[in-house]
Amino acid sequence: MPVDLVLPCLNEAAALPWILERLPHDIRPIVVDNGSTDGSPGIAAELGATVVRCELKGYGAACHAGLEAAEADVVAVMDADASLDPRQLVRVVAPVVADRADLVVGRRRPVSRQVWPWHLRLANAELSRRIRRRTGVALHDLGPMRAFRRTALLGLALTDRRSGYPLETVVRAADAGWRIAEVDVDYLPRSGRSKVTGTPLGAARAVLDMSKVLR
Repeated sequence: MPVDLVLPCLNEAAALPWILERLPHDIRPIVVDNGSTDGSPGIAAELGATVVRCELKGYGAACHAGLEAAEADVVAVMDADASLDPRQLVRVVAPVVADRADLVVGRRRPVSRQVWPWHLRLANAELSRRIRRRTGVALHDLGPMRAFRRTALLGLALTDRRSGYPLETVVRAADAGWRIAEVDVDYLPRSGRSKVTGTPLGAARAVLDMSKVLR
């Protein structure tokens, strides 16, 4: 079954070739450019990806634009920074394709301590605890590799267009009675600095966005 992969992208020229060349043959990439200035859209197009431009800034805005552009029944989302191996997408997609789950989240397993600094691991653990308290879903990680059915996710009518989008996905899905699962995926050294947690301002915005979702 063909699967569309949404890759939100902001200046990921260094990572895109590695990602796109490692994709399984039945996964079709949709690179959503969110204002890159490093030639990322051209690189993606040359490597055979569908390129969508999203003028509204924000991770959630890029995810939503990619979801609207997708055509496959099953859609996956993954960061475009080379921190996750595209070959492991099959682990996340398979339960949705087989109708064993409605939403699957990749639980990041760092390949070394340097990949995931202690303060970010601690913040993720606290977020996971708050998700369990709010929804009853026992997730250990709000990972950036996810899979679901396109029309079902559109039906949740997500509104966050920034860093709270992944969290809103889980909360709304849980409220709708979805079967939510997680599978282990390798967490690799990313290419470049994180657009969300790589700066104090980005981290503060992420905390604010996610706090709004959990109210």
